[in-house]
Amino acid sequence: MKKNISEIENFSILKKLRSERKITEEFEVMLNNISLEETIALKLELASKLVKGKLYGLNLFNNLPIIAKDAALKYALSACKTKQSAAAFLGIS
Repeated sequence: MKKNISEIENFSILKKLRSERKITEEFEVMLNNISLEETIALKLELASKLVKGKLYGLNLFNNLPIIAKDAALKYALSACKTKQSAAAFLGIS
């Protein structure tokens, strides 16, 4: 599905997650006080807890660059007004 420019201009991960009631301002403050590495480690620990510590077979280490690139792309589309400016922001134009 192709997004038009106005959809990209109005997109914000923060607004999306707030409207879905997945995050609060208090959570944002707490998240801002930990490093990205701690955030990733915390997400992995929580995911592991759900499956009783068995995250085997996911090839996680090799997929980390893909996960990081996806996160950077989501942010760039949120922060930039057009796909072209998001590409330039990421240095992939």
